[in-house]
Amino acid sequence: MARTELVRTLLPPVTDFRPTVCTVDLAAIRHNVRALAPPRAQMMAVVKANGYGHGAEPVGRAALAAGATWLGVALVEEGIRLRDAGIGAPILVLTQFPPGSEGAALGAGLTPTVYTSEGLARLAAAAAGRSIGVHVKIDTGMHRVGLDPARALEFVADATRMGLEIEGLWTHFATSEELGDPFTGLQLERFADVVASLRGAGVRPRYLHAANSAAAMAVPASHFDIVRLGLAIYGLSPAAGLPGADALWPAMRWTSKVAAVRRLPGGERISYGLRYRLDRASTIATVPVGYADGYSRLLSETGEVLIGGRRRRIAGTVTMDQLMVDCGDDPVAEGNDVVLMGRQGDEEITAEELASRIGTATYEVVCQVSERVPRRYEDRDAE
Repeated sequence: MARTELVRTLLPPVTDFRPTVCTVDLAAIRHNVRALAPPRAQMMAVVKANGYGHGAEPVGRAALAAGATWLGVALVEEGIRLRDAGIGAPILVLTQFPPGSEGAALGAGLTPTVYTSEGLARLAAAAAGRSIGVHVKIDTGMHRVGLDPARALEFVADATRMGLEIEGLWTHFATSEELGDPFTGLQLERFADVVASLRGAGVRPRYLHAANSAAAMAVPASHFDIVRLGLAIYGLSPAAGLPGADALWPAMRWTSKVAAVRRLPGGERISYGLRYRLDRASTIATVPVGYADGYSRLLSETGEVLIGGRRRRIAGTVTMDQLMVDCGDDPVAEGNDVVLMGRQGDEEITAEELASRIGTATYEVVCQVSERVPRRYEDRDAE
């Protein structure tokens, strides 16, 4: 055995050294899937972006165990990784296969979304006469990607002529998080018009789907045959006030430990730029997590963490690998537990709170936790 290989076998995994970790509760994933299950539609668990930062494979398995029948991803590569992990459930790629990826995607048994003539032609060429089920995405008003509704009949006729099966028809809402916004109803009407025109031509896709998490929770008319649940299965509501939001269990807890403690006199200034000035003597704790881990630099001086069951303000600028915390006169020691997101005692810092502090969406908070933060999984009894 080479010396380098021998050293590697003797060393513990590098993820064991640093105390910063995200713990994902798979029982919470299962609970949320069951709590959100529509009465008559199937459920697609969307696990793109590495399961919104939670881990695509373990989340996908937990969701399927709880009753989801489909998984949804954004990238061909994401779907292939799930197949390589042994997951055999139907996987819909929510964007059109990029040029050159069609063979690999079909070889992995991924279900394609199509919405351009070029994409359709490439897919048919890769299918080489095989009967492939496709899901056609209709742009009903979000104007990101999708087929113009006026082209639906022509497009579906082209797909059928090329030997492809129209297995699904779907759309995506732009404002479903905003309760009462009439645009969701308008998109539903546009989608229904396309469905009716296709049925008039004898085309009846097996699956119609439109509902994202917010619509699945608040717009029952959008459920159709499949609901696509993303953020909500992770225990996070897409917006305040959505029906059923109180029943969700947040699945991610982000923690670390105090790495260093120092007592500084009043007047001292802290971190890059020296913008945070102590107006009195204070205990400063250093925590080994920074913006390279996904803890936003925008939380500098405004964010809080939990130590000893109390909220502690970020002191100065969040740095790449570390942040400092103003603990005042409270006793703090190296090794004390730190909660960046989650509960400690009676206090809780939520992803929603972090998003509000930096002016972004909850989606971004969990997705931006970087890969260098280890994910650990617990699987307590959901009941």
